[in-house]
Amino acid sequence: MDEFNNRMDAQRDILGVVNRQTVYPEELCGLSKKAIERWISSNQLNPKSETCDILFQIAKKLFFLANKSQEQITEEYKALSSEISFLKINLEKSIG
Repeated sequence: MDEFNNRMDAQRDILGVVNRQTVYPEELCGLSKKAIERWISSNQLNPKSETCDILFQIAKKLFFLANKSQEQITEEYKALSSEISFLKINLEKSIG
């Protein structure tokens, strides 16, 4: 259950980083590929921007962790969790 809570906390943290910014008229409502694509379109962002790239990377890693959460915690799971934390820092920097 801790893995689930950690993953959900990470998702909330990422959404908070994005949605705290007042430059985006529409908030990001989720970290699925479709939710990110809709947010990009609604806010007229360049999908190839650093911010968008980081969001897609985070979403991909969180999706992988969701699929691994039923298994025993592996070094790969721990490494991906660390990568997500690092990407969150990069996201904060790219957004400003």
